[in-house]
Amino acid sequence: MIRVILALTLTLSVLATPASAAQEYRVLQLNLCHSGVNTSCYNGAATLQEANAVITARQPHVVSLNEICRNDLPQLAAAMANGFSAFAPARRPDGTPVRCTNGDEYGNGLIFRSATPGTVFSGQYATQDSGSEKRVYVCAEFSDLVGCSTHLSTTGNVAMAQCKAAIAMLRDRAVAGKPTFLAGDFNLKYAPLIGPNVQDCNVSPFFRKGDGSVQHVFAANVGFVRTEVAGMRYTDHPALHVVLTRP
Repeated sequence: MIRVILALTLTLSVLATPASAAQEYRVLQLNLCHSGVNTSCYNGAATLQEANAVITARQPHVVSLNEICRNDLPQLAAAMANGFSAFAPARRPDGTPVRCTNGDEYGNGLIFRSATPGTVFSGQYATQDSGSEKRVYVCAEFSDLVGCSTHLSTTGNVAMAQCKAAIAMLRDRAVAGKPTFLAGDFNLKYAPLIGPNVQDCNVSPFFRKGDGSVQHVFAANVGFVRTEVAGMRYTDHPALHVVLTRP
C-alpha cells in the first residue's frame, strides 16, 4: 500500500509541473517629443528624466522610442542595464537624416534589457505623405525574437498603408512561430465606426493592444497579460506598457 501511495504521489507531482513555464516579457512604448522642433511639447532634459523614472518603475524588457535624438539612447540605457540598442533616423526627401534642433539625428529607437547583440535592420516606407519627414522603422532580430519600433504619418490613409507594410514585412517571421512585436506611434486610433481604424492593418497571427489613442503594440507568438497606460508630464503622449508572456 505504501508503494502504491508513493507511486501515485510521484505521478501527480510530475503531472502538476509545467513543461516550460511562460515568462513575462514587458514592452514599454514612449513618444518623447524630444526633437526641440515642436515647442508645445518639448521640455528638454526633464523629458529624459521622466522617461528614466518610468523605465525604472516598469522594468520593461524592451523600450520602443519615437521622436528622440540619437544621443538620447545612452542617456536612457543605464535604466535598461546598458543593454543592446538600435536607432534609425527619419529622412528628408533628399535622403539626409532629419535633425533635432541640437543638430543630432532624429528618429526611432529600441533599447533591450539584454546585452545580447541583435541584427539591426531599418528602412523607409514606400508610401509617404507630402511632408518633409519620411517615415521609417527600426528593428532588431535575435535568435528567439524580433522587435521593431516605428512612427507613422499623420495622414490617415498613408499611415494605414505604412502600418500594413510593416505588418507584412514581419508576417513571415510570425507565421514561422517566432515571437514578434511592432510598437510605436501609429497616428491611427481604434475607430471602427469612423475610421481610419488601426485594427484594419492587423492580420493573423498578430494581435494589437493600444493606449486608447495612437500608440499601439502588435505582437505574435506571445501571450497577453495586461495593458497599463501612465500619464506623462513632459511629453504629449502617455507611456504605454504592454505585459506579454513568452516561453
